[in-house]
Amino acid sequence: MDFRFSPQDDTFRRDARAWLDANPPDKAPRPWERTLGDAGWIGLGWGETPYGNRNGTLTQQVIWAEEYARTKNTPPRLGHIGENLLAPTLLTHGTPAQKARFLPGIARGEAIWCQGYSEPGAGSDLAAVRTTATREPTGAYRLTGQKVWTSHAHEADWCFVLARTESGSHRHHGLSLLLVPMDQPGGRVEVRPIRQLTGTSEFNEVFFEGARADPDHLVGGEGNGWRVAMDLLAAERGVSTLAQQIGFEEELERVIRHAGAGTLDPLLRDRIVRQWAELRTMRWNALRTLGGDGPAAPSVAKLLWGGWHQRLGELAMAVRGAAGAVGPYDWSEERPYELDALQRLFLFSRADTIYGGSDEIQRTIIAERVLGLPREARGQ
Repeated sequence: MDFRFSPQDDTFRRDARAWLDANPPDKAPRPWERTLGDAGWIGLGWGETPYGNRNGTLTQQVIWAEEYARTKNTPPRLGHIGENLLAPTLLTHGTPAQKARFLPGIARGEAIWCQGYSEPGAGSDLAAVRTTATREPTGAYRLTGQKVWTSHAHEADWCFVLARTESGSHRHHGLSLLLVPMDQPGGRVEVRPIRQLTGTSEFNEVFFEGARADPDHLVGGEGNGWRVAMDLLAAERGVSTLAQQIGFEEELERVIRHAGAGTLDPLLRDRIVRQWAELRTMRWNALRTLGGDGPAAPSVAKLLWGGWHQRLGELAMAVRGAAGAVGPYDWSEERPYELDALQRLFLFSRADTIYGGSDEIQRTIIAERVLGLPREARGQ
């Protein structure tokens, strides 16, 4: 299979690289999002729309993601959840009013979104969601419940929330997707950062205590939340996987630099070569399946990179040696980065086979949707 890019793609890559070089990302995350929006770099995958995005082909989306990932000192992308998850969902399921209301703010880099899916009892088993949204006589919804592992919730303006709108419903029935403002009077939305093994807090718990959602901010119709949520999750993996691999490559290079050369243990050398070869294979597989390759392609990709990255963390500790077992001097909130880069890699990678859909869930999807095996028994 030919994985080469076209001459037009090469021109686009040069233009993207030139813009990134001319606009050093030396800003805080929010101002940087607005800089990206002003230049039209948000929403390349939306297609032709009137909402302020720049339309890009699939290969151009890959190129932009790769060049961005290669750029040094870029702040974390705060807008990627709105750009890559909510926006495609609104383009498919949203009303004209919803698209006109929310997509321009995402394209300009002004509106930051988070995703309210996982709950303490509904992580990989999303159909077990218990957060409720009760309709008032005015038509508005009142949300009560808890979400967890919510990225950027402490910085987000809005949250798209999967909630149970039908009393007494079970599993995937009676769910709806609602767009909920995070800043509400009376503290109806509370965000609590979750401190991780690494000492950092990228994720949060979110508590809804009668939080209000406008009736016009129901996406896809009441009771259709499961279908909308599945379409949204299908958009979660794709182009971003290739950009993610650029970061993996940099982490592998860091491990190799630390390992040195010459006197390296042959077994460690073999593990390093294997990691390098598997990373190249993942890239070819991601390019091969770009644009869709059956219902299980995202599950296969998740299994590949989750296991690979976890093994890289283990390799990092093997290279680090006994010093890798020494913890930081200070675990206080004021000094959360005492771990060295290889230690952080190892600790963070322990979650790779759990978040975003555990390995067990991915294997079940492959078994049922590709191999045609009997469906696993599920609770009522």
